[in-house]
Amino acid sequence: MREIKIIEVKSELGAGTRGASLGVDAIKIAALDFGSRYFKKYSSVEVPNENHLLLESTGSQYAKRISGVLTVSERVAEEVSKTLSHKEFPIVLAGDHSSSAGTISGIKKTFPKSKLGVIWIDAHADIHSPYTTPSGNLHGMPLAMVLDEDNIESKVNTLDQETVNYWYQLKNIGNISPKINYRDLVYISIRDTEASEDFLLKKNNVKTFSPAEIRKRGVERVAIDALQYLDDCDLIYVSFDVDSIDAGISRGTGTPVANGITEREAGNLVARLMTSDKVCCFEIVEVNPTLDKENLMAENAFEILVRATNSLIND
Repeated sequence: MREIKIIEVKSELGAGTRGASLGVDAIKIAALDFGSRYFKKYSSVEVPNENHLLLESTGSQYAKRISGVLTVSERVAEEVSKTLSHKEFPIVLAGDHSSSAGTISGIKKTFPKSKLGVIWIDAHADIHSPYTTPSGNLHGMPLAMVLDEDNIESKVNTLDQETVNYWYQLKNIGNISPKINYRDLVYISIRDTEASEDFLLKKNNVKTFSPAEIRKRGVERVAIDALQYLDDCDLIYVSFDVDSIDAGISRGTGTPVANGITEREAGNLVARLMTSDKVCCFEIVEVNPTLDKENLMAENAFEILVRATNSLIND
């Protein structure tokens, strides 16, 4: 049985829509509504955020609030590393997905010589850089950060020197870059990508499982295939963005997308993945209760969190 530590990251600097910083508390409220003692059972720590920057200028239009995202990511990396060093299993509950670059950096900081695989359960590829982004929102860039990917071939934006410097620092948190390789990345439920991202996915032959493939082959088979694909990896990090769930089920996230997986499929998928001894960290992101009705997305996220935890401790 692995000792669990919950790391709360109430940051939303990387999102384009306000409210994701409330996602962690919305999940806690869902737990209370279900009569669960989950958050009493496990120890937790909250990473200080920089959300006061939301009241200030965004800075670069191609990397909005990048200085704050860097600060938060460095703090997350430190907390994740500390948790792993204490032989605890980090479960990260975060606002927007940009902070996951900090999570991955923390894993690599603790195990610099280990080959890290990433299972990214998300509607989006999150592999833009400031050079390619159409929005400037950094929650669309965390995988580019850890892959050390600028995608200059698809460049549409010209950056000022300050943004270039911050971007370099984000890619080099922990003084390891890149932190993962394309061969060690698996996407599940991906269905909403831009041309510059498609270019990278095709160029690097990235492994993807669409919702249609999950329906056709079943959750169990996809989970097994994803884990087998990462068989050469020493460690695996699983990141779950709630927008992987179909927008028709809940709108409680900043960038909902139709034709996703069901909450049941998501729960079964995560539960199966977490039975792997190689999984060293699990993260849930992008719950936004301000966009939701009756806290439905947070309730779905909590049920998935419980299933993940149960698989972990009963494995």
